[in-house]
Amino acid sequence: MAQKSQAAQMLQDMARIQAEQKRMESQESELFRNLDGLRADLSNLKSHSLNERHRALDSLERLQEEVEKLWLELHESNGSGMDLLSAQTLEERLKPTLPIVPMAPTTVPTTVPTTTSTMVPTTVPTTMSTTVPTTMSTTVPTTMSTTVPTTADPLSLSSTPGSVCNTCPEEWVHFQRKCYYFGETAKKWIQAKYACSSLQGRLVSIHGQEEQDFLTKHAHIRGSWIGLRDLDIEGEFIWMDEKPLDYSNWQPGEPNDAGQGEHCVMMQASGQWNDAFCGSYLDWVCERLATC
Repeated sequence: MAQKSQAAQMLQDMARIQAEQKRMESQESELFRNLDGLRADLSNLKSHSLNERHRALDSLERLQEEVEKLWLELHESNGSGMDLLSAQTLEERLKPTLPIVPMAPTTVPTTVPTTTSTMVPTTVPTTMSTTVPTTMSTTVPTTMSTTVPTTADPLSLSSTPGSVCNTCPEEWVHFQRKCYYFGETAKKWIQAKYACSSLQGRLVSIHGQEEQDFLTKHAHIRGSWIGLRDLDIEGEFIWMDEKPLDYSNWQPGEPNDAGQGEHCVMMQASGQWNDAFCGSYLDWVCERLATC
């Protein structure tokens, strides 16, 4: 009788153990479902944050372009007597930048935890710096970090003297180490500047007689905008490549800042330069570095 009683007790204990095992298996399955849901939510959050930063970048770039256009129009309409920020300073202050927002690392446990916690960063930087990184890196094992680029800085035209690189995009003309694009759709100076930027170049900077002779051969009859201007300080002319004014080809009597104010420089059909009203519609010349 005692043995039968023990056997019955053991059967009851085994039944309880089996029931507890089933309950634990059910909890384990629920835990894994919750973990999968949390991973999906975190992935969606990171994707949403990245998309938001891209949209913010596009909006800031458009705003920067519109504000600079507005400044130039005000500068042209009010003349040099109006105390405004320089175009170069304004452009530096308005360069759109997306701050780097660190993402919380996600670690997937190999054993079933008894508690599950999710930490999502809620601090959003409110300061936009003026530095524009251009690298996007994404590492996705258990930790994901994302750095969002903001800008595309103008193409650098520095190169090693004697470079044999001579490859230019279609419709661009090669000369020495650079490629040139001769735009024939009349634009204001600021419009021509952005047209060159959209072509991955910039308004031409001229630093020698050989380059000037080449450009004169391709000069348009009605004249073309080049990358020289004195928008910051009257009489202090600055090239788009920020190199010094080591060569000039002014027409006699120029520059004279005549009329309503002439702060942008054009190249006439003769190749000679003339300071002109920035709102005039002229052809334009872009440059970029030749590739190998």
